[in-house]
Amino acid sequence: MMSNKVVELVVTEGVGVVTINNQPVNALTLEVRGQLKEVLQEVKENSEIRAIVITGAGPKCFVAGADIKDFPNQFEVGPRENATIYKEMFSYLENAPQPVICALNGLALGGGLELALSCDLRIADEKAKFGLTEVNLGLIPGLGGTQRLARLVGPAKAKELLFTGRMVRAEEALSIGLVNQVVAAGESLNEALTLAKKLAKGAGVAMSSTKQLVNRGLELELADALEMEMKYVEKIFTTDDLREGLDAFINKREAVFKNQ
Repeated sequence: MMSNKVVELVVTEGVGVVTINNQPVNALTLEVRGQLKEVLQEVKENSEIRAIVITGAGPKCFVAGADIKDFPNQFEVGPRENATIYKEMFSYLENAPQPVICALNGLALGGGLELALSCDLRIADEKAKFGLTEVNLGLIPGLGGTQRLARLVGPAKAKELLFTGRMVRAEEALSIGLVNQVVAAGESLNEALTLAKKLAKGAGVAMSSTKQLVNRGLELELADALEMEMKYVEKIFTTDDLREGLDAFINKREAVFKNQ
């Protein structure tokens, strides 16, 4: 039994909600890192989870990055070793078969924003702020931030934000494609849960295939990506979900997908 539970998992209606609860700022400490790894392993092993929501506890911060005071201790291990575990977890979220939604309830800075960037969709509180501010400390993002940010908002805008380290408010984040939606203060988790529950009832094989196609297709030439797409289409035609979806449409009823 964990004496200080700073990462929590709650499963409801096919949605696994992962909450980082290391207040006041939900910093990415070594304790958070260890527990997040355990929780994501639980998610991986739970076949009932059809969608994932990541959020932070409290009204002010999603995750305000690493604990800077802990940096001197981390120097003893080395940056690669310290970053590898986080990068593996973030890559898991990016490639997980389920859709992953980030409910940004406040500040998302440094590693916190890098965590959000590894999710499929981002829903932001109107008061949220975002930034990869490492340059102000003489650092660079080391958990995928330089790569995922550029793919999401384009290289020129990414360089501007990375060079200056400035923070972006929710509305600007929406305008540049950093987040998918901005909602009223205090509503990011509710909105994320509503969407996640809807997706959890959807055609899981189709969504998982779509996620893989988009992620992998960005790394391929268009002709190769289109061929990959057709191979996935051929696989989809063998699934029970497709047969269920077609039957439900023809008989004017709600489809009950089984992710098969």
